[in-house]
Amino acid sequence: MDDLCWLGLDWDGEPLVQSRRLPIYDDALRRLQNGERVYPCTCTRSDVERAASAPHLDHEGPNYPGTCSSRKAEDAPALAGTVYAWRFRLPAATPAFSDAFRGPVKLDLHNNGGDFVVWKSAGTPAYQLAVVVDDAAQGVTEVIRGDDLLTSTPRQILLYQSLGLPSPSFAHVPLVIGSFAVSGNAYTPLSGMTPLMFLNVKPSALR
Repeated sequence: MDDLCWLGLDWDGEPLVQSRRLPIYDDALRRLQNGERVYPCTCTRSDVERAASAPHLDHEGPNYPGTCSSRKAEDAPALAGTVYAWRFRLPAATPAFSDAFRGPVKLDLHNNGGDFVVWKSAGTPAYQLAVVVDDAAQGVTEVIRGDDLLTSTPRQILLYQSLGLPSPSFAHVPLVIGSFAVSGNAYTPLSGMTPLMFLNVKPSALR
């Protein structure tokens, strides 16, 4: 939020604090459970990495091999005492979408991570579920973000559809990476806004 203030960006209404919204996320999870869109998964990260056979991008992680996908939501009580997360069961086809920057986008989530976690074993929502619930609650209609989150979009569209929520439009722009030149100084690695603040870079220089 300090970064946003420094850039001169503000927000409408009171910011949402996710740690205070757990009952709302839990309600969304139960709706997914009732529709059998999710299943309990006892696999650890190490289990998934060992089972993966196909190459994968580092930021995506290995494709989930479907070890627990035969389970149903109603199987969860039988796992009492066992640590498990909840995974979203992908349909046969990944939804395509029109990106305001890239144009038509069609990804195959089965080859980009596979069934994905929506509720962590720690008892908290994963990013994909939390952001969908929060954006819908705030009436977000347009999402503009870095293209490192491109593969998150079809996952979130699936969640919007499964929860009966309207999906916003999306635009994914290239990330600003590399170095930032400051007069009289060597090039400085650009990794967020904080280093630029300390270097007295003006926000207008980034526009």
